[in-house]
Amino acid sequence: MCIRDRYAKKGFLTKFLRICIETLSSLPSIVVGLFGYLVFLVFFGLGKSLLAGALSVSILAIPVITTTTEDAINGLPGHYLQASLGLGATRWQSIYKVVIPAAGSGILSGIILGLARAFGEALAVAMVIGQTTALPKGLFSTTKSLTTEIAAQMGNATEGGEMKTALWTMALLLFLLSLLFILLIHYFSRPKKDKE
Repeated sequence: MCIRDRYAKKGFLTKFLRICIETLSSLPSIVVGLFGYLVFLVFFGLGKSLLAGALSVSILAIPVITTTTEDAINGLPGHYLQASLGLGATRWQSIYKVVIPAAGSGILSGIILGLARAFGEALAVAMVIGQTTALPKGLFSTTKSLTTEIAAQMGNATEGGEMKTALWTMALLLFLLSLLFILLIHYFSRPKKDKE
């Protein structure tokens, strides 16, 4: 029996949060960008900045991290939790000392997947980051991301020119970052015996 079977009865709050997370995962990037513009720029008055872009992209990464973490925890054998509770640990001690470490590789894989999802985002960032060709000096500075620069300039760059070469180099850098994250996921999701 796994932890999912042991706690099969879900409360109203759990069901409501799951619906919210699933809705977030189905939103198009442009809708998230519009939400980021209205909330972070207009309502909170952050202005176009790196911080507003990071907050907008985090909305897209949350569903990936949450669902992967839930699957990693629910897939654990139920006797982990039962043994911890049987030894006299409280429920929170069992979660903190037993369940989370046992599901650690799955949780870490979810975080890496969420970051990889954020790296490739263009539209949600483009609407709130400011589109300034300059390195940011702080969280409230405007800048551009690699994906938005590639998407904006690729059609205008001449074949064989320096701009086209620079854009392909940026695309190669994004590919290498994605490859690095995939290798990290494979490393952390291996069984502990293989790591040793």
